[in-house]
Amino acid sequence: MNYYDETARGYNELHGEEQLKKLKIIANEIKVNKDTKLLDVGCGTGLSAKVFYCNITGIDPSKELLKQCPFKTIKAKAESLPFKGNEFDVVIAVTSIHNFDDIEAGLKEIKRVGKDWFALTVLKKAGNADEILEKIKQIFKIKQQIKEGKDRILICTQNLYTPSADP
Repeated sequence: MNYYDETARGYNELHGEEQLKKLKIIANEIKVNKDTKLLDVGCGTGLSAKVFYCNITGIDPSKELLKQCPFKTIKAKAESLPFKGNEFDVVIAVTSIHNFDDIEAGLKEIKRVGKDWFALTVLKKAGNADEILEKIKQIFKIKQQIKEGKDRILICTQNLYTPSADP
């Protein structure tokens, strides 16, 4: 996480515009109200607060980025989220999944703490982009896939398929 701690002061200048663009696309697809509980995984500087007007909690492993967040944050990694199951109505992970130490574990944790809606973005140029997309398809039910400049945005719900339900 050295890159993020080292660039924290100029993060919004470097990446803010592209991150806000993705967040606005997500906000058009997933409607929230002031009572919606939203978890922002890899929240960075808290740009999601400029788009989502609800009860936001953020996690990020970069202490320096978290210092800039305007909402409640916890220094943590996606693979070990310090929350109860089904605690959040919406969980977003914008351009962060490729940084997870264990992609499958991080995605399963996101699913565990979320109830209804998930917005996950995959950086197209990430070396593990195909692996990430495949894991998302295995773990979530993809409702919509939006191609955006540098990312793919996936709007997902809990995967209702369970192997034990088969006859």
